[in-house]
Amino acid sequence: MLFFQNDYSEGAHPQVLRALADTNALSLPGYGTDEYCERAAKKLRAFCGDAEADVSFVSGGTQANLLVLSALLRRYEAVLCAGTGHINTHEAGAVEFTGHKVIPLPGREGKLPPEVLEAYLERFYADETHSHMPFPGMVYLSHPTELGTLYTKAELSALAALCRRYDLRLYIDGARLGYGLASPASDLGIGDIAACCDAFSVGGTKVGALFGEALVFPRHGMPPHFDTMTKQQGAMLAKGRLLGVQFDALFTDGLYLQIGRQAVELALELKAAALKAGLELFIDSPTNQQFFVLDNGRIAALRKEAAFNLWEPVDERRSAIRLVTGWATRREDVEALADLLRGK
Repeated sequence: MLFFQNDYSEGAHPQVLRALADTNALSLPGYGTDEYCERAAKKLRAFCGDAEADVSFVSGGTQANLLVLSALLRRYEAVLCAGTGHINTHEAGAVEFTGHKVIPLPGREGKLPPEVLEAYLERFYADETHSHMPFPGMVYLSHPTELGTLYTKAELSALAALCRRYDLRLYIDGARLGYGLASPASDLGIGDIAACCDAFSVGGTKVGALFGEALVFPRHGMPPHFDTMTKQQGAMLAKGRLLGVQFDALFTDGLYLQIGRQAVELALELKAAALKAGLELFIDSPTNQQFFVLDNGRIAALRKEAAFNLWEPVDERRSAIRLVTGWATRREDVEALADLLRGK
C-alpha cells in the first residue's frame, strides 16, 4: 500500500530519532528548562533573524493555536480567518472552548485576501450596534494554507498593515511552515513572517519531529505568565527536553529546510506526472499537498492501492482527492503512484 495520506503519520526523521535515543538516559531539568530547549530556542531565534524573539515549545498544533489565541485575545474579542482555516474546520471547536468566537471570512484558494479583511473591518465599525458584537481582535493565517497555497510577501504585508491600523494581532499557524519556506514558488521568507506577525508557530509534528511545535513571539512579545497558561491548558510536557532535543536536531545543519525541499520536490514531480496522465487539478498548490479531481469510480479503485484523503465532492460523479508527501516519502513511491494514475 502506497501512503500519501498525511505528512505526520510516520515517526520521526532518522536524525531526530537518533538525537532522542542518544539523550534518552540523561537526567535533565523538566518543563522545558533544560539545555536542549535553550539551545533549540537560540537556533530558532537565529533562523528567524530576531535575537529578541521569545520561544516556547508545546506538545501539538491544536494546543499551539488555542494557547496563542486565548493568551493574546481580550475576553470580548474574536479571531478572523479564512473559512477553510484549520481553527474553523478541524480543531473540534478548541478555540471556541476557550471562550473566543471564530469568525470565518470568504477566502480565495485557502487564503484570506486583504481586501476581504478590510471590507469586513469597515462594515464592523460602521455598524452602530457593533458594541454588542464580538470585536475582531486577531487575524489567523495558515502558511501554507489548508489547500497547500502560499501567501506572498505583498499579501502578508498588506494584512499586517490592516492589523496595525485596526489594533489586531496577527498569528500564523506554521504547522507545515517548512514546506512553505522550501517551495520554489515562495517569495516569503521567515524574516518577513517574523517582521509582520505578533506570533507564529514552527511546526515539528508535520516536518520531521515525532511530535511538538515551537511558538515564536517576535520582539519579546510573549504574553506575561505564558508558561503558566501553557501548563494550565495541558500543553506543557514534564519531559520538556524531548521537544528541545527534536528542534535542536531539526535546526542543525539545515535539516528543517532540507526535509521541506525534499518533500516539495517529490510533490511537484507527482503533480507533473498526474497532469501528464490527464488528471485535472482541483487547486494549483506549490507545496507538499497536491489536489486532483477524479471520477468516483476511479477513486474507489485507487484506494485499493494507495492511502490518501478524499477531500470534497466536485459534482455528482467526481471528487477531489489530496495527496501529501513528507520526510518519509520515497521517490519510488511517487513513481509507483504515478504509474497507477497513468493506469499501468
